[in-house]
Amino acid sequence: MQTASTNICERLCNKSIHDISWLLNIPRSTVSGIITKWKQLGTTATQPPSGRPRHMTERGQGMLKHTVRRSHQLSAESIAKDLQTSCGLQISTTTVCRELHGMGLYG
Repeated sequence: MQTASTNICERLCNKSIHDISWLLNIPRSTVSGIITKWKQLGTTATQPPSGRPRHMTERGQGMLKHTVRRSHQLSAESIAKDLQTSCGLQISTTTVCRELHGMGLYG
């Protein structure tokens, strides 16, 4: 597949969106979207993801679930301390509660 800059160059050479689509064998909507993005942003690069990255990884979530299933009577504070000593994962008690609620575990 050709790069977005090729599409822009073709457009600048006064070719129609239909012609560019046919020449590069890609959908017209793709060509149109790239040209629109170029006009609005001056680049065709994608934007970085919005929001803050998650603190716990999937591995950390698995370890949290394993810890809770092993001994389900522990408090969130003791779970956070246990994760810190066993895996070096430093999370707060609020994060522990939030993650457990996200997994469907309450109480």
